[in-house]
Order: sequence, then structure tokens, then C-alpha cells
Amino acid sequence: MALASLALVRPFAPALTPPRPTPRFDRAALAGRLVELSGAANAATLTAAVGLVADSQRHEEPVAWVLGRADPFFAPDVASNGVDLEALVVVRAGQAAVAALAADRLVRSGAFGLVVLDLGAHAVVPMPLQSRLVKLAQQHDTAVVFLTHKRQELPSLSSLISLRAEARLVRARDGSGFRCEVHVLKDKRCGPGQVHAEPCLAAPGLG
Repeated sequence: MALASLALVRPFAPALTPPRPTPRFDRAALAGRLVELSGAANAATLTAAVGLVADSQRHEEPVAWVLGRADPFFAPDVASNGVDLEALVVVRAGQAAVAALAADRLVRSGAFGLVVLDLGAHAVVPMPLQSRLVKLAQQHDTAVVFLTHKRQELPSLSSLISLRAEARLVRARDGSGFRCEVHVLKDKRCGPGQVHAEPCLAAPGLG
């Protein structure tokens, strides 16, 4: 009598989904992306941005800071937060649209790991410029960070922003110092809700 053949059936295994990348807020995590870092009352926008500059310089990544507003940052405060001012390229553009044009040139050169556009309040960057910056940032592995002054409920510069975060300055409960908290409001890669915090000097000129 012929024996019936037995089919080997693999036990059901659910499809494995690749793990999401561990959320970080440093130059390497922001490379190839357009980022908007904003804040209003009790903001620490400049403090968080200067932290990114210091991180980039520690990893030997050249940095350019483009001023798209009238008020410059206070250089001694920047230096006290670990930034080498002699290695920092500063461009005074004066207006947001002009700052974006300058950033286009800087990122296109492929020479910078981080380009910061300090735009202040009511900043408008034309969509064609943002589209070019996205492509250039991806091509040259550059982090492009817009600094804006606005409340978190206000919209970001555009849908091309890959990550939007609000920086806040928080005093330690024991009064011993401050910490800079970066609250992620939008992140196309990892989703919103992360909070990145680190101690900071919180010098008066770094709001």
C-alpha cells in the first residue's frame, strides 16, 4: 500500500519590520534633511543650534551660519558653548530669501556638514529654493537647519521640512543650572514626541 506523501509546512512567522532608527538630535542624524528649530517664549533656539555647531566641529565637519535677520548672535556666548569661532563661517544676508540663496551656494559647494539659517520671526523661504536645498542636502549629506521664532502651533516653513522641533530652556529643580530641551513636533523618519535634553550654560545672549 502506497504511503501518502507528507508535505512539510513551515510554521507561520509574522513578517519582520525593520526597526526604526534610534532618534537623535545631532548633525549625523540631521544630515541630508531640512530641519526647522523654533521657539517663542522661554525658547532656547540659539542654544540648541550652537550645540549642533559644536557637535559638528567635534566631528571635523565644517559649519556655516547664515544670518537672515538684523540681530547677530553674541560671539562670546557661542565660544563659551564650545564653538571654535575661527572655524565658523558667518554670512550676513539680512533677509530670509537672501539667506536661502546664500545657503544654496554653500550647500552646493559640498564643503559643509552643517548650514544654519538664522531667520528669526515671520520668515518666508520660497518653495523653489527649499526644493533645491532638499536635493543638495541629500546629495552632499549636509544638515540644513532653519532657526525661526514662532509658537509651536504655527505651521512650519513648508511640507519639505523633514523635522520640526521646539527648543526650550528649563531650570534644574535644585537651581543648580539649566538644560536645553528639544521637543520634536514633526519627524518624517521617527515620528514626533521625542525630547532630547542636555545641560547647557544658558548664557544671557543665547535665547
